[in-house]
Amino acid sequence: MKEALEIERISDAEWILPRSGEMRVPGRLIADEGTIAQLKRDAAEKKEWNALHQIRDVACLPGIVGEALALPDVHPGYGFPIGGVAAFDTSEGVVVVGGVGFDINCGVRLLATPLDRAAIKSRADDVAHDLFDTIPAGIGSEGNLRLGMNEIDELLEQGASYVIERGYGLAEDIEFIEENGRIDGADPDTVSKTAKQRQFRQVGTLGAGNHYLEVQEVEQVFDREAAMAYGLRKGQIVISIHTGSRALGHQIGQDYLKVMEEASRKYDIPVRERELVCAPINSPEGQRYLSAIASGANCAFANRQVIAHLVRSVMHRVFGMSPESVRTVYDIGHNNAKFEEHLINGEPRRLLVHRKGSTRAFGPGREESPAPYRNVGHPTLVGGTMGTASYVMRGTELGMTKTFGSGIHGAGRALSRKKAAKKYWGEEIKSDLAARGIILRSHSTRGIAEEAPGAYKDVESVVAAATVSGINVPVARLVPIIVIKG
Repeated sequence: MKEALEIERISDAEWILPRSGEMRVPGRLIADEGTIAQLKRDAAEKKEWNALHQIRDVACLPGIVGEALALPDVHPGYGFPIGGVAAFDTSEGVVVVGGVGFDINCGVRLLATPLDRAAIKSRADDVAHDLFDTIPAGIGSEGNLRLGMNEIDELLEQGASYVIERGYGLAEDIEFIEENGRIDGADPDTVSKTAKQRQFRQVGTLGAGNHYLEVQEVEQVFDREAAMAYGLRKGQIVISIHTGSRALGHQIGQDYLKVMEEASRKYDIPVRERELVCAPINSPEGQRYLSAIASGANCAFANRQVIAHLVRSVMHRVFGMSPESVRTVYDIGHNNAKFEEHLINGEPRRLLVHRKGSTRAFGPGREESPAPYRNVGHPTLVGGTMGTASYVMRGTELGMTKTFGSGIHGAGRALSRKKAAKKYWGEEIKSDLAARGIILRSHSTRGIAEEAPGAYKDVESVVAAATVSGINVPVARLVPIIVIKG
């Protein structure tokens, strides 16, 4: 039986889970009162899937540095909470399967257009129809890019640049992709043949579940300096693409659960939940898994790059727009483990930072940000729901010290997909959205119900908690006009 846990409030939006038992560090939760109340209820009811206990379990892992963190969109995940962040010392720490998950480098790309709402209003149905026909979506969806084994290996090593060289996108996109669209250290030999075969025809596909493509309007600008740096203005039409590494990433996760389970036994590392299986960073197993993560991340960068190219082709057909006029604002992932330098007790230290359902949110001055964004920090892209809003935010200097430069990635689920499907009807949601001027195209009525706006937390409360804590700053609020779902 899991022991009772007590958390202490330290500010309007911050809470501490004190060290107890086998915890090596405290836990820190950044959240609103409603989220904290739900976490406490889940703990009191002894739910098997419980984010509060998962934070505690992460805090018990070898080599963890600082605190086990949970951000405002926190909810239970596989072993490691979604909305969780944990950093590990590179000599004593571990790499954790649950800290990355099964959709490696799932993330968001934001494209900016020169259009405003008035320009798209009369053509919205045409745009929705063409996007739905052009962007492969849904479970098992396949794209037009056919790859063999050698080509998959090249894609896993090169990431976005591989597909750009083959005509899918613009060379200037690279500067505005996290890690320039390629994480170093990828070794295709660490990825199974099964994983590669599952990806032969899935590059350039949206997938299903919470993945989406949205045409949005910049409804409000909060931070004029950052918005100007990002090239965003009120009334502008932008397009968000949310997807990841598809079947390849999922298979990598499944494959390495077994590898790391054996490694946990080999290195005598206690495991409190199966998905927290891990290996020392510098062990052969740890190094192989890190190479596989990099490969999966590069696949996701390439996937979003191809979809962005397809979006540009739609905008050209409908509006006669050139590819260059549909500009990449930023592309950033939220399921990763990456080596980064952070200040610990005032001293720079190289750490392996796991972000599960959380995104890198570096503040001003970091060289990792694109040069045009360096003075304000790079954008973070926060997905809401198809019936509410999404946000562009940015990191802060305070966030660099509190959360290892991390930020929220979305609203966070309030209901499981199973519960949402029982509570909501897809056709009703579609009609409700239509009455509010939002066009929804989906391959699955059940999928609509599972992703109902009511299945998620209030994105405004999540954004407010991140803002009040000082870790993230809102730049712009985006509202949906067209939604494409699997």
